[in-house]
Amino acid sequence: MHTSTENDPAATAGRREWLGLLVLVLPAFLLAVDMSVLHLALPHLAKDLQPSSTQQLWILDIYGFMLAGFLVTMGTLGDRIGRRKLLLIGGAFFAVASVLAAYATSPEMLIAARALLGIAGATLAPSTLALITNMFKNPKQRGVAVAVWTSCFVGGGVFGPIIGGFMLSAFWWGSVLLLAVPVMALLLIAGPLLLPEYRNGGAGRLDLFSVVLSLLTILPFMYGIKEIAHGWATLPVVALVAGVLFGVLFVRRQGQLADPLLDLGLFKIRDYRSALLLSLLVGTITGGALLLVNLQLQMVEGLSPWKTGLCLAPSAFGVLVTISLATGLATKVRPAYLMAGGLLAAAAGYVVLSQVPSSDSVGMVVLGAILINGGLGPTVALGYGMVTTAAPPEKTGSASALSETSGEFGVAAGIAILGSIGTAVYRDQISVPDGLSADTAEAAREGIANAVALVPQLSGPQSGELLTSAREAFTSGLNVVGALAAVLFVGLAALAWHWFRHMPPAPAPAPAPAADAAESAAGSQTVGSQTAEPMAADAGTSAKESVRT
Repeated sequence: MHTSTENDPAATAGRREWLGLLVLVLPAFLLAVDMSVLHLALPHLAKDLQPSSTQQLWILDIYGFMLAGFLVTMGTLGDRIGRRKLLLIGGAFFAVASVLAAYATSPEMLIAARALLGIAGATLAPSTLALITNMFKNPKQRGVAVAVWTSCFVGGGVFGPIIGGFMLSAFWWGSVLLLAVPVMALLLIAGPLLLPEYRNGGAGRLDLFSVVLSLLTILPFMYGIKEIAHGWATLPVVALVAGVLFGVLFVRRQGQLADPLLDLGLFKIRDYRSALLLSLLVGTITGGALLLVNLQLQMVEGLSPWKTGLCLAPSAFGVLVTISLATGLATKVRPAYLMAGGLLAAAAGYVVLSQVPSSDSVGMVVLGAILINGGLGPTVALGYGMVTTAAPPEKTGSASALSETSGEFGVAAGIAILGSIGTAVYRDQISVPDGLSADTAEAAREGIANAVALVPQLSGPQSGELLTSAREAFTSGLNVVGALAAVLFVGLAALAWHWFRHMPPAPAPAPAPAADAAESAAGSQTVGSQTAEPMAADAGTSAKESVRT
């Protein structure tokens, strides 16, 4: 086994490194798929497990919360025990948790399994990127490797709905979670043979109390937001206050530690602070809309998961196209103009969603999704580069970890916040037919998935009345969220122009000669060493942020 350190001499990547890259991109692809397929499976698991609307939201976003909460922690832990070791442990853990989730027999069991998946997933993304840096010291080779990793990560988002839709049309809802098992088995077999080990002897001490405080900040706060959507009560308010108090304690502790989980000094850098906040806000709004769009197509329009995936594929390809265009235009146009223009286009997409009817809405939903995702391209293409290049070189690692954390948290928070707003509108607008029992009526008010599941159990007039009312109420929630998001995105466009108007166009990147790839294929089998700085200047790096927002 070769264990690299920061003092190892640089080496040219050879055949072993390129084969190792294939092993690393599979978990990246899987993570992106796993973030999207459960949205398609929600109606099916809701019929099987009968979760409440709050439990449905927890099933969807507990994965993202735990992933965000542990990203920085796992980054520090990987430096201490070894990146490859952490990746392999996390891969095995992810496979076991996937099986538990696939065969869950209750909402509580599924939520717990998804939480375990989030913790395991937090080991995968930072470890794969760090190992790519180990293996590809040469900047040109590393740029190609990161571009391949990015393509697979974004590709998981593109093909996730299609893969999930196909599996749901042929198998039960748990089958989409079992996709992880063969991928992680391959990682566990090939990883020790192809991947280097890396430990940072100067890595900071892992402060377990900070880890606990970060979770005590995120989870109670989001729980309070979810529950308040169903009405004000003592427990949700207490949870919100507790989350804020623990957040204050967390921030104070980071200022007192020599090796904090969160480096507060980074927030004094204007460009870094602005790019990070913009990424968080964009992810929050977009994450919430994704859930509602999926449910609109399946629950309101009655499309199968397979057809829903096909309807969402054009919007996923749209963001790939605009990422590519923005990356090219960034050498000629100021990033402020590209980002503001894209965010205004996304705002137009949300305006379309605000006008969607409760029947025959597929065309408008697809158009809105294309405008939204396409408009996000410039922001996600340029945002990550801004975060990493704005930070000083000695803090680039912390800056990258925090960027990943904020992106994951933003998406998960969006599902909770905007999903809760949509649920609140649904509960206010739905009209339950007379003659239903109190339990049945309350179940129908919990969410549209429950209402649709109850329809076959009712008589003709009652079933038709409930289905129509539920679909109209849910569409009203989508309309409200769309209108709110449109206003917010116009504001974000103004902020992007104001925050980044001083930044000039980016310098044109130097292309990697084709000879380098041939040289590396026949070159050394020695594994490259780790650097403290991520790949901020490498080709394709900025596109990585697309999967975070």
